Amino acid sequence: MRQVAQCADHWTGVDSRSGNAPLTQSPSVFVMIDSFRTGGTERQFVTLVRSLDPTAFQVHLGCLQATGGFYEGFSCVPEFRLGGSLYKLRSWKARWLLSRHLRECGAAIAHAFDFYTNLTLIPAARIARVPVVFGSHRQVGDLLTAGQFQAQALVFRWCNKVICNSRAAASKLLACGLDERKIAIIGNGIEETAFARTQPALPRVSGVLRIGMIARMNARYKNHEMFLRAAAWLCQRFSELKFLLVGEGPLRLELEQLVEALRIKDRVQFLGERFDITAILASLDMVVIPSASESMSNVALESMAAGVPVVATNVGGNPELLSDDRGVLFPAGNETALCLSLERLLRDEGLRSWIGGRARRFAEANFKTKYIVKQYEELYFEELQRGTRWSRKYA
Repeated sequence: MRQVAQCADHWTGVDSRSGNAPLTQSPSVFVMIDSFRTGGTERQFVTLVRSLDPTAFQVHLGCLQATGGFYEGFSCVPEFRLGGSLYKLRSWKARWLLSRHLRECGAAIAHAFDFYTNLTLIPAARIARVPVVFGSHRQVGDLLTAGQFQAQALVFRWCNKVICNSRAAASKLLACGLDERKIAIIGNGIEETAFARTQPALPRVSGVLRIGMIARMNARYKNHEMFLRAAAWLCQRFSELKFLLVGEGPLRLELEQLVEALRIKDRVQFLGERFDITAILASLDMVVIPSASESMSNVALESMAAGVPVVATNVGGNPELLSDDRGVLFPAGNETALCLSLERLLRDEGLRSWIGGRARRFAEANFKTKYIVKQYEELYFEELQRGTRWSRKYA
């Protein structure tokens, strides 16, 4: 993990542990995630904490579970396990231990990065009297139960700001009554490497076009089945066409059985969990995102950065990325529209190239990691400046 060094004479304030002892140091930022599994939120967490300016912040990490593919490269990230419930005694003990940890590391900023850490870190940070507290809303909310959404909306009222990664996500919080002044919108970031020309993971074959879906096989709302049924329809019309599925999860066996039933086994390849997504994208001619729920899709952004045209459902934050001819949108659940959209692109190489080029330029201008991290840093400083305990000291 990138080390974050102390920078003297950068900030002055009051020590949150004593309440009155003067401090002159870079502010301590505590950022917390549920786990390090290979998901979009986890990838954004890892990118952010590794990219924050080490001369400006002392970064401390926490999690609920120190497990998952993205944990490699980290060590000794403290765990605050809830014991299987957000509300039982053990979960409140975890919050108490977390509040003590926040005081020990002198946290000036506490930043919860997903749903479970919102309900864990935000109360703990308020108990610990952390000056600035951020929550995160990285989905549109339709994947939560009504009770979960209401509980999260309640704790969001204790935040200085709630960071949403799309306007679509923010609109759900506004609709439930959260003050607009409490909401900040910062999109997902794309690493510089995503824009680099890369050797394809699967060598190109002359005359063969490939369509891919990159998603964990853990939830039906992601609509892998729709993707495979569209593949079967297209296989009847195109002889040199292959389909790639990237991801793992409990639904994989069921999806493999569907491939057998659709009689397209020779056209479909399961690649499993992959960490060379840039090389995978270099192997593809199109990417499909048929999910019924998206806030800001990392797959869409990475595909755009690679210049690969995206066909996605017209839901959530997808129009914020793919409208204005930067992609192709189809109505959620409309399998016929998906099939026809893919057929149109397959028959028009020029259109694929044009859409891919527009998408790449848009992503490059707006979503590079350095731009996104700068927005987080500016927001951190801005909220510290607003507080009564902290004020920035300029040279």
